[in-house]
Amino acid sequence: MTAFSSSLRGKGRRAAAAAGAVSLGLLALSACDQPTPRATVTAGQDSVTAEASCYEDGKTIGDLTSKNKAEQAKFEKCMTAKPDRTITIHPGDKVRLGVEPDMAEQGWIAMANGMPVTSLSKQTYTSVEGDRVFYNQQTQQMADSATISIMTSKGGKYTGVWNIKLERASS
Repeated sequence: MTAFSSSLRGKGRRAAAAAGAVSLGLLALSACDQPTPRATVTAGQDSVTAEASCYEDGKTIGDLTSKNKAEQAKFEKCMTAKPDRTITIHPGDKVRLGVEPDMAEQGWIAMANGMPVTSLSKQTYTSVEGDRVFYNQQTQQMADSATISIMTSKGGKYTGVWNIKLERASS
């Protein structure tokens, strides 16, 4: 009987150790950052998808209309964050912009180098003429590159910014 009961105690210890390891593994997984929603830019046959430059699970990240300079600066920093994804746009290409349904539900707008290229939308997809993205309204010239910033908005306050670099292909 002693051999049988010590065998059960050994199995019980192994089971407890395994349960503890599983619990620690689940705890470690729950501490991981969840991926942010993604924005996609497509031109011709090429497509790039990017995670957010700034996103805090749908919370407000900034308000340009705020009198609080720190809130304005935080948002401007998001807008000027260096894109980690690039796509080449060829003459005559349409630039297609896509967002996830959760982003569309909030409402979103796209800007090229700080100038709006779309109006506020609740659709998951829109397109703009490629040349429009590179046109600099201040200098009235075509730029060689542009940064598309896709921004989600809730109640007029921004909740996320996705930056993707666009390069204009030579003719």
